[in-house]
Amino acid sequence: MIVTCRQMQQCEEAAFSRGVTAAALMEEAGRGIAHVVRQFAPSAGSLVLFLGKGNNAGDALVAARELIADGWKLYARLSGEPAAMKELPRQHLNALGSLVRVLEDASAFDFPAGPIVSLDGLLGIGAKGPMKPDLQVLAREMNTLRRQRHALTIAMDIPSGLDGDHGDACEDAVEADVTAVVAQIKAGLLEDGADHYVGRIALVPLAALSQIDGDAQAEVLTSRLLRSWLPRRANDMHKGDAGRIGILAGSPGFLGAAELACRGAIRAGAGLVTLLVKEDVYPLIAPRMPAEVMVKAVDDYRDVLELRFDSLAIGPGLGFAHEKEIIEVLKRAKAPTIVDADALTMLAQHPDVLDATGSLPRLMTPHPGEMDRLLRNFPGWHGMSRRMLVESLTETAPGRTLLLKGTRTVIATHGQPTLFNTTGHAGMASGGMGDVLSGVCAAFAGQHLTLHQAATLGAWLCGRAAERFVVQECTATESVGASDITAHLGGALLDLKEGRF
Repeated sequence: MIVTCRQMQQCEEAAFSRGVTAAALMEEAGRGIAHVVRQFAPSAGSLVLFLGKGNNAGDALVAARELIADGWKLYARLSGEPAAMKELPRQHLNALGSLVRVLEDASAFDFPAGPIVSLDGLLGIGAKGPMKPDLQVLAREMNTLRRQRHALTIAMDIPSGLDGDHGDACEDAVEADVTAVVAQIKAGLLEDGADHYVGRIALVPLAALSQIDGDAQAEVLTSRLLRSWLPRRANDMHKGDAGRIGILAGSPGFLGAAELACRGAIRAGAGLVTLLVKEDVYPLIAPRMPAEVMVKAVDDYRDVLELRFDSLAIGPGLGFAHEKEIIEVLKRAKAPTIVDADALTMLAQHPDVLDATGSLPRLMTPHPGEMDRLLRNFPGWHGMSRRMLVESLTETAPGRTLLLKGTRTVIATHGQPTLFNTTGHAGMASGGMGDVLSGVCAAFAGQHLTLHQAATLGAWLCGRAAERFVVQECTATESVGASDITAHLGGALLDLKEGRF
């Protein structure tokens, strides 16, 4: 559920009136935050606790206590004297005793070689306005550790200095890589621009705070939400049951896009994948295709209209030499169709076709630049948030699903809750990621999921595959390429089935 800070506070007050204690909530939250640390920083190193005076500090200290057994060395930066802390966090700090080393300046400290994780326990959702000077100093140190020492910063509930309702950041607000959101998603985390500070959202559920009123028109993606959408394969199913996927992609100089889309479809479980290309492209691309992909040369792309496919993906590396044929396919194809890359640009140049296809099953997957081109045909969009944009462009098009890529990918379909993706990292800022996504979405659409479901699964799985690559291969985010996403889609599917992350 997406809630305001006041709604969350009311939920907590109701829990206290039922006899739930702050100490019990702190224990559960702290253990959940420790679990998040283990997921995103599986190798123990230096754990640096940045502690304010409130109960957020207590959550951090409980998490630290849980992580000691994993081999983490504990350090702390305090915003004041321990005596000034609330009772519960002060008790947890005292219980750790000599196991935690208090620092005077974390940004200047010479930590041992190995990973560094900063836990942001400065402020909770009740904080408003600029940070006090003592907290601002610690937030600045945290950001310095992240930038200069490549520390992984994990915020608890909300990055300190970020407004929980509106997403506005004050000076020196904490820039988190992961935000371990406790109980419910706070609305400000999803606002445009907040993703710079929020990073990856990981939900820490609390049973006592699970019942709450909030925004029922939007949801944040979690594996627990999505795994029921993933088709469970019957023991006697065959390749035809797993979907016949047609992909129109590739042109001279852009063959890799077609290959990535095909590999994405295969790794997402497509039964039969056929790449349709022009005669001049066939001898160039056929040798580099995976053995599982059938490559079919066509004289005219409109031939696809006479073939049997359960879904289509059109656009990656396609070029514009045969625009007339592609436009006709987009106008007439009855199968669920993923429209990406060059096909999106063609639609932007033909707004009449875009309007005419509003009732057909079409999933459009623009990145921000492609979205700008599409929006030239929709005056009045300036000033809209990303959520408002995707909802506006699907409101009068019942067949259309829109997936707007970005740090916080947003997915909208008329009559369905708007969805915000949580997975992925900055290593995905490289070419080819969208091509893989097109193939993955086509695979799920071919297995008779709705385009809303296909887009959602595609976004979550590609982001999770990127995360798995970094952890499983013990490599840096900067080294992630689109082909690495396809290699780790199987593991991401397993994480989804098991309800992890």
